[in-house]
Amino acid sequence: MTLSIKAVRAIALEAPLDPTAQVTAFGPRAKAALVLVEIETSDGIVGYGEALARYSLRSYVSLIEDLLAPRLIGKNPFHVEGLWQTMVRAITGKAGGILLEAISACDIALWDIMGKSTGQPIHHLLGSTGRTHVPAYASSITWGEDSVAIKQVEDALRAGFRSIKIKIGGPVDRAIARATLVRRLTGDGIELTADGNWAFDFDDSIRVGRRLADLGYAWFEEPMISEDVEGYRRLRAALPIRLAAGESEHTVWGCRDLIANGSVGVIQPDVARAGGITECRRIGHFAYAHGVPFAPHVGFCGAICNAASLHLAAALPNFLTFEAMIFENPLRQCLATTDVGSIDLLKNGQLPIPDGPGLGIEVDQSAIKRYRV
Repeated sequence: MTLSIKAVRAIALEAPLDPTAQVTAFGPRAKAALVLVEIETSDGIVGYGEALARYSLRSYVSLIEDLLAPRLIGKNPFHVEGLWQTMVRAITGKAGGILLEAISACDIALWDIMGKSTGQPIHHLLGSTGRTHVPAYASSITWGEDSVAIKQVEDALRAGFRSIKIKIGGPVDRAIARATLVRRLTGDGIELTADGNWAFDFDDSIRVGRRLADLGYAWFEEPMISEDVEGYRRLRAALPIRLAAGESEHTVWGCRDLIANGSVGVIQPDVARAGGITECRRIGHFAYAHGVPFAPHVGFCGAICNAASLHLAAALPNFLTFEAMIFENPLRQCLATTDVGSIDLLKNGQLPIPDGPGLGIEVDQSAIKRYRV
């Protein structure tokens, strides 16, 4: 009997966060939220996926169960490329936003099924590079109080990180002061990067970027609003520092101009937002063809996003570094029965790749009950 999809279920999950631990230019974050997708096959295999769903969780659940599920049920889960195209065309017009985030969860679950069905980890199905561990950076030092930021830097160094990312925002003088403080705390032997979360206009981005370059920072992430592709091209020409972006994009088409015109020196798609493993692989390969490194975004995501991102890290030839989150997040720490991407697993600045079938993790059913909305 041909393997087929029997059921698709979407579950909204939400958990509290310490609002002082991860303040960005957008402000503090008091909760983490995502939509978990379960896809069950005719022979009883259950694959899990995750959608980055920060707001309006019920909208994602409805979209997945009412719009996407009927297009998946009865289909062969190994037909992942065709199913991806079918889901994208569920709504006419430009594919993006909530639809692509919902598709991301379904796509990850399909890859989990394929791995479990064949007894192979996903990175083997993708064509692994053979990596068993990948370099990681501590993410991210809060844009909140100096005292909290200082402790986070000290904790990251104590944990063994050799690369650390900081959050910054406006005004410019304060951003430069924070970048200077962190460099003073770490010394010159630690790689530093900075994330602006769209806080600056073009001229202020130049001021901050030049100072970051003087301080030896490796990249300046999303200084301006992500839609300003032309602004990023001009900014890259004006600054002696790599620009990083891509977490706000949903497809390879969204990343295309940033990569092709040389705007970014690092591309950072989020597997729970940018169409899942299928589309993030396309983004990674497109970037590879243009000599641009791939560094997956993780952010406030959960355990499934972490696992899927590590499989991509093991498979893509242009992988650069992995985002290891340093703040407490129950949906990342408790949703799987084993650690994945946890700083507790860090050895010599590197994290292990899951090696079990599929995603290589088991979802904790008690955590689903605890955090279900």
